[in-house]
Amino acid sequence: MSELIQQISIMAIPLLLAVILHEVAHGWVAYRLGDTTAKTAGRLTLNPLAHIDPIGSILIPALLIFSQAPFLFGYAKPVPVNFHYLRNPKRDMVWVALSGVTANFLLALVFSLGNRVLMALVPLLDGALIGTLLHPLLLMCRYGVVINVALGIFNLIPIPPLDGGRVLTGLLPPRAAYQYSRIEPYGFFILLGLLVTHILDWFISPLIYFFTRLFLGSAWLM
Repeated sequence: MSELIQQISIMAIPLLLAVILHEVAHGWVAYRLGDTTAKTAGRLTLNPLAHIDPIGSILIPALLIFSQAPFLFGYAKPVPVNFHYLRNPKRDMVWVALSGVTANFLLALVFSLGNRVLMALVPLLDGALIGTLLHPLLLMCRYGVVINVALGIFNLIPIPPLDGGRVLTGLLPPRAAYQYSRIEPYGFFILLGLLVTHILDWFISPLIYFFTRLFLGSAWLM
């Protein structure tokens, strides 16, 4: 039980950073492109209390950890974006959608750099310090890479309301974009079906593995 509690404490920080920065990035880019909705709602902040969703940020990740699921997933409260306020709604929708994924990959890069720095410190520290301080920090950095890569790739799936669906809607011709956006109310059920049948695994697991190895190198195997 103590090991499970330690695992949750190590994974909690990178998971919260991943979901919070993902949403803040959406709101910040929307604000820069003319939509002040997120700023007015007080969501352009790194304060976790403004973003934590009890189910998506706490309950679902905890259940996945307790059940020893092969993946960890979570989400924060979506930042409100009114696409009608954007200067060029169809084009800017794409940039707003891509901003969250970009934030996750940049955060994965930061965690990978942290992992490299900590690995360089291993020969300089004694065994006790490595076990009590360095090892948990290394695990946190590696979890940070995996979580951000997985969240970024998952959100690129071109099914509304995921970011990939917004990107595709913004790139399609107006009539096709309208028709495609109409599947959004059913997007959650489509994704659930793809997850339950493991069809998504065929597509996203190799990508997650590739980018995680790209960021972590041989440390991914440790």
